[in-house]
Amino acid sequence: MLLVSYDISNDKIRTRFSKFLSKFGFRLQYSVFEINNSATVLRNIQAEIENTYVKYFTEEDSIIIFNLSETCKKTCYGYAKNEDKEFFLIG
Repeated sequence: MLLVSYDISNDKIRTRFSKFLSKFGFRLQYSVFEINNSATVLRNIQAEIENTYVKYFTEEDSIIIFNLSETCKKTCYGYAKNEDKEFFLIG
């Protein structure tokens, strides 16, 4: 599983990035996505970040990818939407 957290100051770029991430997973919080990953998905996300988004970064912007193992335990509190729903990605 990947957790992708981002802090992008430009509204247009931030919206575009969140729409890009929504093709691979679902939003846990406003700027955090959970993505069921494979090596290919991770490479695609990293390539898109490097080729499209990094050039727009200011000193205020960042994207952090956490690559979590299958044995990592996740504990959630509150009302995380789509938490237990499975999804299929058709490309």
